Amino acid sequence: MYPKLLTIPIPEFLQGIFPTSFTIHSYGLMIALGVIVAFYVILNLSKHLAINSDQLSELFIWSIVSAFVGGKLFFFLEDIQKYVDNPDLIGGAMRGGFVFYGSLIFTVPTIIFWLRKKQVKVRPFMDILAFAAPILHSFGRIGCFLAGCCHGKACDSWLGVTFSHSDTLADFKNVPLYPTQLFDIGVNLIILLVVIFLRKKKQFEGQLFLIYLMLYAVGRSIVENYRGDDARGFLFDGLLSHSQFIAIVIILVCAFVWRKWQKDPMMG
Repeated sequence: MYPKLLTIPIPEFLQGIFPTSFTIHSYGLMIALGVIVAFYVILNLSKHLAINSDQLSELFIWSIVSAFVGGKLFFFLEDIQKYVDNPDLIGGAMRGGFVFYGSLIFTVPTIIFWLRKKQVKVRPFMDILAFAAPILHSFGRIGCFLAGCCHGKACDSWLGVTFSHSDTLADFKNVPLYPTQLFDIGVNLIILLVVIFLRKKKQFEGQLFLIYLMLYAVGRSIVENYRGDDARGFLFDGLLSHSQFIAIVIILVCAFVWRKWQKDPMMG
């Protein structure tokens, strides 16, 4: 695909201070667009919680930092030996490649901590995230598709997509692969439609967020069967990928929280 969208040369008189050129990477651009769209979705939906744009900007900064740290940490831990043996790969990996669950595990506690510190009702706000998260995640997966990371297994059907760019992050070049990045976008769009449909039918505060987490866990577990970047690792003699194991844990935790929150439907 197109891991690099545009390279802009830096004027000669500035080259002693800056690099000779500035490159816009597709992954970073898609993440930036996703953050902007998600920001305005949350800002619009959180008016009843009295959160202004300055406060939301502060929350986004903390969330972006935690998502970056968690996503990258899990990404490198999946195959840490590869980067220890060849540190030159780290630079390329920084342009793309995050583990979504790593970002999620780091970001959710950060958001809850911030909300409690600002005395904003947690569960109603988390329901708002059920709308914004699939949108942001979909933009991120477009970035993955363009960069070549998070790809699928080799396939010989019409679904196959070939990554041939010299800078692609795909492990296999010039081989048709399942476009699992697009599969993940499909999962997120289905979730978005579901939470929109259930918005006025929810039984308790926080329910939409739990639905989002559980639906994504199920959808991601299915998509995992087509993933081809095996360096992510497997558990139980290859029975489950790391992501599938985390998905099971998330579903169990959500089921527990569901029962607890259901007893206090209006508690924030």
